[in-house]
Parts: sequence; C-alpha cells; structure tokens
Amino acid sequence: MLCGGKKSYFAAAVCVITLTSMVTLSYLRLQRLSHLPKIIQEGSRCRGKIINSTITPLKDNRTFIISPYFDDRESKVTRVISIVHHEDVKELYCWFCCQPDGKIYVSKAKIDVHSDRFEFPYGATDIVCLEPENCDPAYVSIHQSAHGNIDQLPRFEIRNRKAESFSVDFTVCISTMFGNYNNVLQFIQSMEMYKILGVQKVVIYKNNCSQLMEKVLKFYVEEGIVEIVPWPINSYLKVSSKWHHSMDSKDIGYYGQITALNDCIYRNMQRSRFVALNDADEIILPLEHPDWKTMMSSLQEQNPGASVFLFENHIFPETITTPVFNISSWNSVPGVNILQHVHREPDRKEVFNPRKMIIDPRKVIQTSVHSVLHAYGNSVNVPMDVALVYHCRVPLQGSLPRESLIRDTTLWRYNLSLIMNVNKVLHQTVL
Repeated sequence: MLCGGKKSYFAAAVCVITLTSMVTLSYLRLQRLSHLPKIIQEGSRCRGKIINSTITPLKDNRTFIISPYFDDRESKVTRVISIVHHEDVKELYCWFCCQPDGKIYVSKAKIDVHSDRFEFPYGATDIVCLEPENCDPAYVSIHQSAHGNIDQLPRFEIRNRKAESFSVDFTVCISTMFGNYNNVLQFIQSMEMYKILGVQKVVIYKNNCSQLMEKVLKFYVEEGIVEIVPWPINSYLKVSSKWHHSMDSKDIGYYGQITALNDCIYRNMQRSRFVALNDADEIILPLEHPDWKTMMSSLQEQNPGASVFLFENHIFPETITTPVFNISSWNSVPGVNILQHVHREPDRKEVFNPRKMIIDPRKVIQTSVHSVLHAYGNSVNVPMDVALVYHCRVPLQGSLPRESLIRDTTLWRYNLSLIMNVNKVLHQTVL
C-alpha cells in the first residue's frame, strides 16, 4: 500500500488525500442511503386530513408548513417551503402515500434553513425529501418520526406536479401586506403602472389591511389580476416589522417576508415567464424601453446566461412634492400621489444601495429580499440608465434640501394612461 511505502512528504500527502476522499465518499453514500424512501406499510389507504391553509403548524410547534412543491431540476424531490426554528428542529420525515397500490414510503428530510435569517430564531426553510422512484405522490405528510400512524398526519398537496404552459409573462410578488395597510392611492397607482408595463398577475401575501383597502383588493381580485394568499403568521409566531433581530427581538423578521417570497417563486414557477420581487410602494421603471417585455428581451439578449436581473433602488421622498398633477378628486383618497414625487435622493458612496429583482423562476432555488441565495443562472446588475426602482416612501436622507435632490420625471411619460386608469378604478371602488 502507498501508506506503507517511502515516508516522503509527497507519499504522505497522497495517502491523506486518498483516505479523506474515500471517507468522504462513503459518508456521502451513507447519507444518501439514509435519505432514500423506504416502504414502511403496504395495502393502506391515504386517510389523513387534507390541509389547505397557507401556514400549518406541526405538533412540535417549531415547524410551520407553507406548501410542498415538486422539483425535478436535479433529482426527483418534494421541496416543502416552510418556517423552522433553526436550532430546535433536528429531524423531519416526509411520508408519501402511493395510490393505487397503497404503499407508504418514508424519506428522511434534508432541513435547509436559508442563510439570510438575520439572527431571528425562525427562518425560511426548505424541507427537501427524495420521492419514491415508481410513484408520483399527490400529497405528502411531514412528521418528526419515521414511525407512527399516517392516518393521524395532515396531508399537503404537492404543487407543480404537472408541467404547464405559461399563462402570463410577468407576475409581481408583493410580501407582506401588514400593519392595517391603508396607502390606497399609491397602491392603485402602482397596480395601474404594473398593468401599463405589462404585468398580468400580482400575488399579495396579506396579513391585514384597512377596510377601504379590502374593497380595492376585492376589485382587483374580481378583475383577475390580483391573487391573495392569506398570511396569518402572527397567529403562530411573534413577528417583527424590522428586518434584523437586533432591532426587535421577536421570532421572525418582517412578517416572514423571505418565506413568502420563496413560496411565491415556486407558486408561479410553471405559470409565469418572469417573476418580479418588490414591495407595493416600488415600481421597476424602465428608462430605455416602454415596458417590461421589450426591456427583458433586450436584457436577455445581452446576458444570455442570466436568470436574475437586479435593479437599483432609488428613494423618491414623499415629503418633497410638486404642485403638478394635484388632482382634486384624489385628495380625499388616503395615500400618496406618486405623480407629485419626482425628486430622488442622490446615491451615497458609503451606503449599500439595495436592489429588487426580476427573475426566471425556473432557475432560482432560494431567494432573499435583495438577491438570490441559490440559482442556476448568473445575476446581472442592470445599469440605472436602463431601469431603476422608483420607491416613493419616507426619506432616508431627510436633512437634504430640495436643491440637493435629483429631479427625475420618468414616471410622467405614463401620466395620461395612468391618470385615466386610476380614475376608472377610484370611481368603481372609493369615490
């Protein structure tokens, strides 16, 4: 054997590398074997209660199931989007019931807590299980043990099992709506801008909002552009409206928005060509093109290997107004009139400028808020002369005088269509 030969440094190094490789390969093989589905019961019927809630706590009360999705991009797995306590949850199993033969398979799960947890004890998590080779299960149950009675376990439908053709080009994912949200005018303006730019679907993870906002949401749901996903996360966890645990030591940050964004990507993976991840007060505004379709065609042509396109966030302070577009009928509607806010804060070299994204959902595995964590394609920073994120909100540089701000009237290119469309919605909902 090599290890028993000449005691040279080279031979010793080769020996160590060889042994390390053998041990590593054996460990990985054992790991994979331990995660392979095993039949634990035959001739059974799938009797567990089917769950349709958005957030479902398991009995341990440390694991919260959002939704399982079929994912065959690398191997045939069920990927369960969930929220998990990063320390307390050590072991989980997927229980698959295969019909019509009635075989019950159990797979040990890989528990992958996303890296962007921002020190909160709970974080967005992928519970990933290998599926049985000869079965395409429609439902999965999640349990802390590989033993038990499947009849007592809740069942969750595995989405994305069947391939679909795209029903829309662009979907916007908004997460999360909370704090009795009542910025009605700006929300309607954003929705109408999305439509002008080519968006056909907006998915909103709604915790709560005002009664007036409910009326507006109902209008857009009936119109067919909005899909509401109920998001009662504060029924289960102490939620923070801050992004970092040091700012507010609760269970999970920003009403679990990272989990909602990941769920929204998988929810729209097969039905939308692109997915945009941004907030209700943000609009990805093209400067070089009239709409998103022509913009994304150009960006894809220039960046053929890219799957993630990141757009610079620019603050248009709601405290700085212009008298132009002071439309009297809008003054009684709660919220901000974005057409009156066309001055943006200058960049600060020493401060990170966050970005928002338009992604190819089929190429993304995990996302955070301002970047993806794992994806198959490249990420591209889109130059701000091509497009920017118009973000009308409270200022970040509140002490700056008006003359230090940059006047940017790009939004006014759409004013005729925007005013007409907003008026139509207001007359049918609010006025």
